[in-house]
Amino acid sequence: MSAVRVFEAASRHENFSRAAEELAMTQAGVSYQMKLLEERLGAPLFIRKGRSMILTDLGRRIAPRVTDAFKALGDAFAIARAESDTILGITAPRTLATNWLAGRLGEFHIAHPDLAVRLDVTDQMVDLDSSEFDVAIRGLPAPAPGLISHFLMRMPVTPLVNPSFLANHPLETLADLRSTVRLSPDDDWWDLWFESQEVGDAGGAGPTGIRFESQVLDGHAAIAGHGVAILSPPMFQPAIDAGLLVQPFPHVATYGHAFWLVYPEHKRNMAKVRALRDWLLDAVRRAAGDDPYGILVPLPDPGPTQSP
Repeated sequence: MSAVRVFEAASRHENFSRAAEELAMTQAGVSYQMKLLEERLGAPLFIRKGRSMILTDLGRRIAPRVTDAFKALGDAFAIARAESDTILGITAPRTLATNWLAGRLGEFHIAHPDLAVRLDVTDQMVDLDSSEFDVAIRGLPAPAPGLISHFLMRMPVTPLVNPSFLANHPLETLADLRSTVRLSPDDDWWDLWFESQEVGDAGGAGPTGIRFESQVLDGHAAIAGHGVAILSPPMFQPAIDAGLLVQPFPHVATYGHAFWLVYPEHKRNMAKVRALRDWLLDAVRRAAGDDPYGILVPLPDPGPTQSP
């Protein structure tokens, strides 16, 4: 391809010196590349006429097609660059993407109308180096090795319940909570919450609860009055504000993982990534308000972080 690129420039100029200037090469380098290409083809592409080099008949026949091919390649990469500049790919876990991020991306789009956002909702870890996504939001115990990492928020957890369910199933003590219908009762967040009060794990007698595979489903079931869910309140703040969920106990535990914004080192200076980073960090701070759940408090001993 190097030799073909040299031929394309030399055929346009019909001058090896000008081709060398365009390609930042020496004239000897251009001559060498042409020799390699002609040996590969088994036919001459240039002939010497006086002190000049002119195209042979074969060279004249193929030169326009080679130029068109390079123009087509240039157009293709221009499209790729334009799409890369105007499409922001985000991958985020289900609960945060559905309950927190999706409802706020409209604000980001208003601030950056030239950016189209593609949001991938998955709890699976995505390899950012080999995917089309620019950034990820991940629940991690520390910064992600090999990636630029920005702390976003902690994950506070506490039981939440619909007021109508609470009216029929008063929860005044931990024993009441153990004996009532708890959604996803084998979720390790239940253990975390009980253990944080130094009352042991969440085992023991109690009605069998429905097991869901995500906080989103647990939250919807709790809102529908099907039992008590162990949830992260910031992910359900609209439902709390609307009175659809209430917190029967004041105690809040903190999960060992936090949400982090991460992206590869080579994307640190991309305008669209920096725009999302700045907006997202500000959005988290604004959403936290006076931070009643302590979501903005960094995790203990987070280790070294990489700043922009």
